[in-house]
Amino acid sequence: MTTQADYLKSLDAWKQRRLTNLKAADGWLNIIGRWWIEPGTVTVGRGAGNDIVLSAGPEKLGTLTQDENRAVTFAPANGDAPIRIAPDKHHPPQFTVDGLLIEITTLNGENALRIRDTKSAEPDKLAPLAYFPADAKWRVVADWVPYAEPKQLTVNTSKDIETDVEATHKAVFDLDGRRFELIATHGTPQSPQFVIRDLTSRDETYPAARFVYGEEVTDNTIVLDFNKAINPPCAFTEFAVCPLPPPENVLPIRIEAGEKRLH
Repeated sequence: MTTQADYLKSLDAWKQRRLTNLKAADGWLNIIGRWWIEPGTVTVGRGAGNDIVLSAGPEKLGTLTQDENRAVTFAPANGDAPIRIAPDKHHPPQFTVDGLLIEITTLNGENALRIRDTKSAEPDKLAPLAYFPADAKWRVVADWVPYAEPKQLTVNTSKDIETDVEATHKAVFDLDGRRFELIATHGTPQSPQFVIRDLTSRDETYPAARFVYGEEVTDNTIVLDFNKAINPPCAFTEFAVCPLPPPENVLPIRIEAGEKRLH
C-alpha cells in the first residue's frame, strides 16, 4: 500500500525527471528556430547568404528539399549522405548534423523545420520549477467514459492555428462535492493527454493552458494527478505550437496544484 511519504518521494523523483527532460538535448530550452517548409529546396546555415539563417552551427549546414508529396530530404553540407525523412505528426523524426538536432514537425498536413542547438547554454539557465504544495486531494481517480462515437473537435493553438482532433473518452470525477468532465483531446485512450485551464491561470499558472497526463488507465477508470499538471512547451519557447483547451476543459475552480508560472 502506497503511503503519503512514498507518494511524496515519487513526486519529487518525477519533478527531477521533468527538469532533466526539459534541459535535455531534445528538450524545449535550446530551440533556435522553427520555419514552415514550402515545396522546393532551401539552404540552411549560419551564413547570411542562406535561405534559412541560423544563430548557431556551421556557415553552411545543408539543403532541405520538400517534394510535391511533402516528403523531405536533407543533404548535409559536410558531405554525409542525404537523409530522407517521412514526416510523422505523432512522432516527429529527428536527426543530428554538426551539433544541431533537426526535427521535422507536421501540423494540419504542413511540415515545419525545427532546430535545437545541442551545445546551447540556455538549459543551464533554467531555475528549478515552482510548484504548489503537493496535496493528495488533487490525485483523482476518475471514471474513464468512452463516447458512443468519437467526438470531432476543432481546437485553437498558441499560434492561433486551428487544428482538428478526435476525442474518444472523457474523464468524469467529483471534487469538493461538484462533478467535472475533462475531454482527452490528445494522446491515445491508453495514454491520454488533457489540456486544461482553471482560475489560477489569472494569477499563478501559465495563462494559456497546462497539460495533465492520464495514469493507471483501465477500461473504466483513470488517475488524474493535478500535482503533475505542467506548463506547455510554449511557456518555455516561442518556437512551439501548443494546443489550447476546448471550452469543456476550462474549469471554474482553482486547481492549486502542479507547476506555477515561470519567473
